[in-house]
Amino acid sequence: MWPCGGRRQRRLGAVALLLVVLWLLLRRYYPCLLPVVSEPCENAVLLRFNWSELTPLGLWGRSLGLQTENSQFLLEGMPFRIFGGSMHYFRVPREYWEDRMLKMRACGLNTLTTYVPWNLHEKERGKFDFSKNLDLRAFLSLAAKNGLWVILRPGPYICSEWDLGGLPSWLLQDPEMQLRTTYKGFTEAVDAYFDRLMHVVVPLQYKKGGPIIAVQVENEYGSYAKDPNYMTYVKMALLNRGIVELLMTSDNKNGLSFGLVEGALATVNFQKLEPGLLKYLDTVQKDQPKMVMEYWTGWFDNWGGPHYVFDADEMVNTVASILKTGASINLYMFHGGTNFGFMNGALEADEYKSDVTSYDYDAVLTEAGDYTSKFFKLRQLFSMVIGQPLPLPPMIESKASYGAILLHQYISLWDVLPALLQPIKSELPVNMENLHLNDSIGQPYGYVLYETVIFGGGHLHTRDHVRDRAQVFVNTVYVGELDYNTVELSIPEGQQGFRQLRLLVENRGRVNYGLALNEQRKGLIGDIFLNKTPLRNFKIYSLEMKPAFMKSLQHVSGWSTVPDYFVGPAFFRGRLWIEQQPQDTFLKLQGWEKGVVFVNGQNLGRYWKIGPQETLYLPGPWLRRGGNEVVIFEERTAGRIIQSVDIPYLGRTQYVD
Repeated sequence: MWPCGGRRQRRLGAVALLLVVLWLLLRRYYPCLLPVVSEPCENAVLLRFNWSELTPLGLWGRSLGLQTENSQFLLEGMPFRIFGGSMHYFRVPREYWEDRMLKMRACGLNTLTTYVPWNLHEKERGKFDFSKNLDLRAFLSLAAKNGLWVILRPGPYICSEWDLGGLPSWLLQDPEMQLRTTYKGFTEAVDAYFDRLMHVVVPLQYKKGGPIIAVQVENEYGSYAKDPNYMTYVKMALLNRGIVELLMTSDNKNGLSFGLVEGALATVNFQKLEPGLLKYLDTVQKDQPKMVMEYWTGWFDNWGGPHYVFDADEMVNTVASILKTGASINLYMFHGGTNFGFMNGALEADEYKSDVTSYDYDAVLTEAGDYTSKFFKLRQLFSMVIGQPLPLPPMIESKASYGAILLHQYISLWDVLPALLQPIKSELPVNMENLHLNDSIGQPYGYVLYETVIFGGGHLHTRDHVRDRAQVFVNTVYVGELDYNTVELSIPEGQQGFRQLRLLVENRGRVNYGLALNEQRKGLIGDIFLNKTPLRNFKIYSLEMKPAFMKSLQHVSGWSTVPDYFVGPAFFRGRLWIEQQPQDTFLKLQGWEKGVVFVNGQNLGRYWKIGPQETLYLPGPWLRRGGNEVVIFEERTAGRIIQSVDIPYLGRTQYVD
């Protein structure tokens, strides 16, 4: 047994050590609670941007979370400002998540915001995927590790220039569907999705030791506002499943008053700071902190248009003006990434315009995660506001130029059909979403081929039932194209007897913003007429080009050497050989017309000679040493080679007005 005196000394020593540890923690993370503060309290709070070093002892008392009081944010009862940046895990290879987060920290940001895409996490009704690049728990935990708070924007609608605003296309199988309303068919689907999603999200909230300090209720509903009960429904769907952090809404100025819901802080989205815009928030909510949820650092591009850029000096000056008002801010986007695969969205105002594959957005970081002048200007600004040295920016990753890639073999789509695809037979044309495929959830993306028999030529008219673009063939001979602007075509007369009329229809991306969401069914959405007679008895081939299909394509017989000139539709393949550790590169498809590129089974996205985008981003982690298979689906005119280059080209630029 130890003598009593020695035991007492050890207890006193332990108490003294505990007091020292507490004092150091208070000095490091809660300096305003100490009797002497060597610098202004507001700046001291800013020192707590990085909380990754907190020990379990330091987590004691984490109960108040983010609050609003007297026109300011409080975090754990202390003044706090949100300096945020948007980055979407589903647009960035998982191997690069941490690099982008470290660059956020080096820019002076303390908060990461991200959307959650329902249509990726529940591709098939009732089957959920939170693995690999969709591992939301890993993404949010990595943000915590790197000292970033999180504002989560779980939708269910997210806009984001993403197909159908993140809503799964199988919702449109219901002919009466009313998206973003309290229509029973929609709320039942949302409830099932939120049941699973909140299982991931709830344990990562601030009050449970996680990084989530706020959750957004829906997204820009004031610009839709079809159901006055809907926002309350979404709010309660979150609360009833365990969300306890601060709730927010997000709208542009015109939608602010229509997107409110009681109990949620209203925030505003814009690019140009109009006089009185932030004060306008006071007209919809009194004595609340002001926050710009989306300060648009650039803009997105559409096929056939320019590559939009936003002047760096104008952007930084506007951010400085916002900060001078005491408002919090989130940069949308800090890092845009890529609309890999067929996931791009579209606009439909005066006309339908689909978004390009790149989501570079002229953001603070490029599509490949490199620094721009905006990064360094913002870093200087935030450093002055914070009054503290910022972490050093991470080194950028080198990009590779692997040179010419020869596409040496091809196989015509017409030869692929009997080998790999089993048609659906239907008297009437059926839209993609209602095809009996994928456990009856239909076909969400890609192409669909409609084939029927005709006995002569004449006048073909779509009655505007093509969504979105159709190539028309008689047997295998190309006749022309049909889309929103071209709704009729002359079919040449042939020899007596029947011929096959084929319509290869591409879903170019569903509209993600506006009032037309319920009308986003794709393929043939109604009758097509030849000489005023509706066509009947179709064979319908699904060309979703999923990984299993692309893998089967490797082994199908019929691949031939590419001739000097060939017109598609066809698949082409070649090999990219890499000797060293793979690096990011960009594929330039000069001489090719329109199609999709796959590398090692990964769908890089669409290309189209009308631009503006001329290169596709190929992340290094998707490559391997040795041989890498490149497959291109080309709709029309094919080249012989593609170029691997180390510099992207996103097209002729035009400054945002």
